[in-house]
Amino acid sequence: QVQLGESGGGLVQAGGSLRLSCAASGRTCSSYAMGWFRQARGKEREFVALSSRSGARTNYADSVKGRFTISRDNAKNTVYLQMNSLPPADTAVYYCAADTHYGLGRSQPRDYDYWGQGTQVTVSS
Repeated sequence: QVQLGESGGGLVQAGGSLRLSCAASGRTCSSYAMGWFRQARGKEREFVALSSRSGARTNYADSVKGRFTISRDNAKNTVYLQMNSLPPADTAVYYCAADTHYGLGRSQPRDYDYWGQGTQVTVSS
């Protein structure tokens, strides 16, 4: 079992940056592929980024490629999402999640077993 907790969300102006953190407890996050997802008000939860268990493979949604970077510090048991050049369309609750079954990581929410509580990101215009 693993517990996940996100932090780092907040209010930022358009064009600004934020770094989200996802701290894992219980099992180490190096045991799992990790993903970031987001859910805007009235919309379904959508894939943002993933990191394979080793960290060697990453993947991003087209809408965030070139602006977001996922990374992991296994010594700190933490996964990060660096978000740059934020437009208002990135406003959402951001969640981290662990995929315990597939080490390369997948992009569907249904494939992830453990979720954090989410952190709100609001980008003002």
